[in-house]
Amino acid sequence: MQQSDDLVVEFDYRDAKGASTHRVVSPIRFLGSDRFLALCLSREEPRQFYLARCQNVRLARAADFLMPVILDVTHA
Repeated sequence: MQQSDDLVVEFDYRDAKGASTHRVVSPIRFLGSDRFLALCLSREEPRQFYLARCQNVRLARAADFLMPVILDVTHA
């Protein structure tokens, strides 16, 4: 991907306990075929995400976000 530092990934994530959050992350690398490591712009630290738990995935301009991004938490 060209200019990968200019983009972030935005998605809805459901954790192992069923809680849903809206995340904005800067991808670091894949960890096998089912998960990836990314810098979470809300937590300001690396987090592991399972691809099967990600929904509504889209690329966004990094310039549109300022760290820390407010973590949008909704419970299922």
